[in-house]
Amino acid sequence: MTYWQRWIRRPQTTWLRKATFQIHLWSGIGIGLYVLLVSLTGSILVYRNELYRVATRDPVIVAESGPRLTDEQLKGAATRAYPGYTVLSVGQVRNPDQAVDIALRSHAGLKNRLFNPYTGADLGDSVPLGIRLVSKLLELHDDLLGGRTGRKINGIGAVLLVVVSLTGIVVWWPGIQTWRRGLTLHRNVGWQRFNWDLHKMMGFWTFGVILLFAISGAYLSDPERFQDLADRIEPLTDANSRSRIVDQVIYWLAYLHFGRINGIGIPCKGPGVCDSATKLTWAVFGLAPAAMVVTGAIMWWNRVVRKKLKRV
Repeated sequence: MTYWQRWIRRPQTTWLRKATFQIHLWSGIGIGLYVLLVSLTGSILVYRNELYRVATRDPVIVAESGPRLTDEQLKGAATRAYPGYTVLSVGQVRNPDQAVDIALRSHAGLKNRLFNPYTGADLGDSVPLGIRLVSKLLELHDDLLGGRTGRKINGIGAVLLVVVSLTGIVVWWPGIQTWRRGLTLHRNVGWQRFNWDLHKMMGFWTFGVILLFAISGAYLSDPERFQDLADRIEPLTDANSRSRIVDQVIYWLAYLHFGRINGIGIPCKGPGVCDSATKLTWAVFGLAPAAMVVTGAIMWWNRVVRKKLKRV
C-alpha cells in the first residue's frame, strides 16, 4: 500500500497526520484565549449600530436661569473646571435650553463634557457610558486595546488561526470508509466521544467561514501588506486599473468580514429582513471559533492534562 493509499484509507497511521495533529493541538491551545476573545466580541459587534442607538440618550435640557453664556464664557467655565486642559470646540445646539458639549484636551487625553449654558456648571460626560463601552469593545476587537502594536498582534493571531483551520481540516479526514461520520453527531457514545464528534462536525461545516474570518482579520490588521502582495500578483496597469481581480478579492475580504448587506452585488439593501437575517447569520457563525476553542480545550484536558494529573 502506497503512502497516498494509506492517507486515503487510514490517515491516522501516517506520520503527516500525526504531525499535523500536534501542530493543530498546540497552536489551538496557544491562541485559544485570543480566538475566544475576538470571536465573542466580533459576534456582539455585528450589532454595534443597534447598540449605539440604544445607548444614545436624549439631549440634556436645563432650566433657563438668566442670560445665556457666550462661547467665550463657556470656554472659561470649562478651563476653570479642568485646569491644564485646552478647549478644542464648543458644540452648537438649536435649542437654547440644551446642555452644551465642550471638548477639551491635555497631555492626559481628551474629555467631552456637558455644561449648563446659563450657569457654566459641569453636568457630566457628554458621551453616555453605553457608547463608551461599545467603543471600547470595538477597540478591543480591532487592536486588543493596544493601538498599532495590538493590531499587529491581532494580525499574528489571525495568521495562526489560518494555520489552525488548515491543519484542522487535515486532522478531520477520518478515511474514505468513515468520512461521513465526521459530518453528523451520534447518540449513546459517551460525553467525551460526543464532544469529539461535535468538534469535528462543527470544524467541517464552519471551516470556510472560520478561514474567511481569519484571512480577512489578517488583512484588516495590515492592509498595506496585502495590497503590496496584490500588486505583485497582478501589477497595476492602465488597462486593468478598474478591473483587477485582486482588488475585487480584497474588497470582498473586508466586506464579508463584517457581514453588511449594503454593498455592491447584494440584492437587498438597508434595514429589513435581509439585514436582520444577515446579521444573525454572521453573529452565529462568528461564535463558531469560540465553540471550537471550548470543545478543543475539553479534549485537550481529557487527553493531556487529566492523564498527567493521574500520574502525579
